[in-house]
Amino acid sequence: MPHTITLADKLALFDETWTPKIIAELNGQQVKLAKLDGQLAWHTHEHEDELFLVLEGSLTIEMRNHSVHLEKGDLYIVPKGTEHNPIALPGTAVLLFEPINTKHTGEKIIERTVTDQAWI
Repeated sequence: MPHTITLADKLALFDETWTPKIIAELNGQQVKLAKLDGQLAWHTHEHEDELFLVLEGSLTIEMRNHSVHLEKGDLYIVPKGTEHNPIALPGTAVLLFEPINTKHTGEKIIERTVTDQAWI
């Protein structure tokens, strides 16, 4: 039976940054929470759109030809095939919504790449 997920409770379970945690799954999609600080890396998801909803803090998503700045409550979808680089102020938390097979940093493997995203 479905249950209520309290985002603040889930965010309190971890402190790592750039390490998405899975909190729900539906229709081939995963809902994830992540804490962010600084920048991740330029990367692309060739076949998947990626939704960012800022829960706390401030996030800028750089793309090669423009940037999008998001504050608490703002949502943006990075279209599939778009190279992007998320940059966040300390204390930023986001909800991500993306297909199950979406790789953390696309095909680019860096030190921060998470290959086995945990459920919380």
